[in-house]
Amino acid sequence: MKFPGRRNKKHYFPVSDKSRQEKEIAKKIDDIYIVGIDQLLVDIEIEVDDAFLEKYNFQKGQSFLIEDDLADEVYNYTKENNMIRGEFPGGAVGNTLHNFAVLSDAHSFALGSIKKEIHVGDYAFKYLSKTSGLVDMTYLQPSDKPMGRALCFITPDHERTFAISKGCMNDLTKEYIPEEVLKKSAALLVSAYTLRNEEDPIYEATYHACKIAKENDIPVVLSLGTSQLIIDKNDFIKEFCKNFVTVLAMNHQEAIAYCGIEDPLLAIDSILNDVDMVMLTVGEKGLYIGGYCDEENLRSTKDPLVTKSIVNYNAYEYSRPMTSKECKNPIKIYTHVNPYQGGPKIIKNTNGAGDAALSALLHDISANAYHRRLIPNSPKHDDRYICYSSISQISKYANRVSYEVLIQSSPRLFKGLPEKEATLDDAYWSK
Repeated sequence: MKFPGRRNKKHYFPVSDKSRQEKEIAKKIDDIYIVGIDQLLVDIEIEVDDAFLEKYNFQKGQSFLIEDDLADEVYNYTKENNMIRGEFPGGAVGNTLHNFAVLSDAHSFALGSIKKEIHVGDYAFKYLSKTSGLVDMTYLQPSDKPMGRALCFITPDHERTFAISKGCMNDLTKEYIPEEVLKKSAALLVSAYTLRNEEDPIYEATYHACKIAKENDIPVVLSLGTSQLIIDKNDFIKEFCKNFVTVLAMNHQEAIAYCGIEDPLLAIDSILNDVDMVMLTVGEKGLYIGGYCDEENLRSTKDPLVTKSIVNYNAYEYSRPMTSKECKNPIKIYTHVNPYQGGPKIIKNTNGAGDAALSALLHDISANAYHRRLIPNSPKHDDRYICYSSISQISKYANRVSYEVLIQSSPRLFKGLPEKEATLDDAYWSK
């Protein structure tokens, strides 16, 4: 496994020398992987203006379901008028799993439903052929229905609006949840989209998988879907988070929908009453992370203290996050990072930027599991932490990965990060 960020190797393995015995242990170590449940989709990116959205009564900036006939009509019209920018394998979890594989060189398992009969050139074929081979599709459930499609309308202000034609995306049943695989995973990744409708089979499958993860102390990472979904199912989502979720990821609008608080830091402070760790992306204002650390394990920042809505909020940003239940005296910790290099001069695409940031966090979670199994007596494991790195380090890594997606035309990474960042000094990655 590659380790997250670009840091000195002594930071990876803080032991003096590896003995021959330790090297043998490394050879025998089981694979570290994550499991993700997704509505398998193909993203079709279409350049439109506001008038186009108004014509079809599509609510700008939201994600919603449409009938297959309407999807066909819109697709054919935009295809004939050369409005389609590209067609990519999609789905929030699918994007994250692919990016996780690119970053970590580790594998994962994708759970979902896919068209039973796959033909060269069809959507199912495109999905499989454009997804990293490290994303294991062994346990996908075959369906007689076609692949789901997400028509992603991109307006000149780069706002994204998703109209989704379901196909077989909700057909996953709990019988296709491989319990033994899940029990040995480093994390379970799910999306609020799979919890949209209690009558869909994927709802029960997601709920079943989260119960298994909780029973086996596997971190559950939930990506919030769209703000309207969170508004519509607010009480349910909050209760689900309290019962199952370890890490909650969202953008600013989703955070407001969740807790009704506009200030990012205060929103995180509130949401941490329901979960153990929060990642919040705020577009041009960067990325925030909040979590818990036991008072005994706090590490003070070496950077200048910053006060916003919380006084000296970054005081302990060099600390590593823990679950609140593992803390004798849990203390909330926060960090913030501005967009990498101020953000791209030209944003080619915002679709997938949040998924990319989350893939970096999952990489760090899995690296912690890998290192704990490889060298359990390392000082890095003097307590049970969620992640390998400090929240300051994670925020920088997630920020950098997100930038990589923003400057390209696809929601998925084409390649990993460079080994040497010519634009950054060593101090950027040293915390």
